[in-house]
Amino acid sequence: MKLDEDLLGIQEVRSALREAKRAQKLLEQMSQTQIDGIVARMAQAAEAEAERLAALAVEETGFGLTADKKAKNLFVARDVYNAIKDMKTVGIIRKSESGQVWEIAQPMGVVAAIIPSTNPTSTVIFKCLIALKARNAIVISPHPSALKCSAESSALMRAAAEEAGAPPGIIHCLSHSSIEASNELMKHKLTDIILATGGTGMVKAAYGSGKPAYGVGPGNVPVYIHRSANVKQAVSRIIQSKTFDHGTICASEQALVVDETIKPQVIEELRIQGAYFLNEGEKQQVASVLAIGKGMNPKVVGRSPQAIAALSGIAIPGTTRVIIAEEISVGHEYPFSVEKLCPVLAFYTVKDWQEGCRRCIELLEQGGLGHTLGIHCEDSLVIEAFGLEKPASRIVVNAGTTFGGIGATTALFPSMTLGCGSFGGNITSDNIGPQHLLNTKRVAFGVREMPAAPGPELQPAEERVAEAIAGNGGFNRQGISREEVTRIVRKVLAEMENREGGML
Repeated sequence: MKLDEDLLGIQEVRSALREAKRAQKLLEQMSQTQIDGIVARMAQAAEAEAERLAALAVEETGFGLTADKKAKNLFVARDVYNAIKDMKTVGIIRKSESGQVWEIAQPMGVVAAIIPSTNPTSTVIFKCLIALKARNAIVISPHPSALKCSAESSALMRAAAEEAGAPPGIIHCLSHSSIEASNELMKHKLTDIILATGGTGMVKAAYGSGKPAYGVGPGNVPVYIHRSANVKQAVSRIIQSKTFDHGTICASEQALVVDETIKPQVIEELRIQGAYFLNEGEKQQVASVLAIGKGMNPKVVGRSPQAIAALSGIAIPGTTRVIIAEEISVGHEYPFSVEKLCPVLAFYTVKDWQEGCRRCIELLEQGGLGHTLGIHCEDSLVIEAFGLEKPASRIVVNAGTTFGGIGATTALFPSMTLGCGSFGGNITSDNIGPQHLLNTKRVAFGVREMPAAPGPELQPAEERVAEAIAGNGGFNRQGISREEVTRIVRKVLAEMENREGGML
């Protein structure tokens, strides 16, 4: 009898979690040197197979470009690895300067990893590296449309880890991928922490699972071009960033917000560098295919400008690198104003940086709260104002947001999972790394004594006597205050001490 696919998926989850939990207990006993050796071997394997995995992802999903997906795989295998290779994740990882507080790392346990279809191989490699670096096991739930390339990436990571001494079963990838299987994985008692990268619905499910979760929100990234910007350089960086892998990274630019004084110069430079500006009729045709309801149309995600134009029924030059539509409003009824994981941009004009500020906030509120903002500017006061006021976790200055947000061209922590903080309903605004998959215990030594509260037995003798006398009804009837009684008692006691001193 053939079992239902959903039941098969749920059973696979349970079996994978049991094996992963056993393997994790063994991995937890390993030394820092052993863990580092395992992670190094995984990174080496990812680097060697970066192009093959990239080609598999493009072939299976139809999204993006092989060369760019290879670059993403290499970013993880090189940049992310270099950022984490010397990180302490075993035993005492830090002591305070005084030595009175020790921080001890302990793994969280089993990581449930939800993988998107847009960046499947690089995200699998990334999550495997950071999970094992923190001595966790990982069970991967791939997107159904990227099942094969995700499974191949997982198998590569598992083989490399086990060859380097990791216990068998430390990495699993589900072969029966479904919403039911993902829900079982996220809610199961053996799952300890969730790393969710995907659509809004999946991220909400992760946070609603009752388990600790790192989820990431959408990235409707606005980019402000101030009148002080180096226009040629800004346009070059924006187009390189937006067209990378046909725009499938969620930190890619979504809308340009340009000062009106430099608008002609920006438009001219965009056209020189391969942008195609839609006329009003073409704009309506492209808008009709960008979204389905309030979500992105998967048929345009990660596709070339020419493929999007063909789907829209318009003709554009073969040399076009990005499609641009001028826009004046923001909202779901204006499809160019929302996240578009493809080489399509909205173009807004503003009078000054204050209006640009308001427009950028509108765009972030439309679906990118807490994610990323770009600004091209040479005025430090304007840059500071944007950094202080915007509800974005990453303010990328004079760099493409795709590369700047993930830490490829900025000094941010290199990561393929970008938190959006409470702005975007996430628990952190950080670029996620192994440090987020650790329980940090603290051993704290006593450094001071707690002062004892004064009691009656510590009260000076003369005050106790005065209190007793003042409390006598007879003195109170004569109108003598407690302070006067205290003065009298102190005088009597002093005279007695003087007499005793004279007798010696």
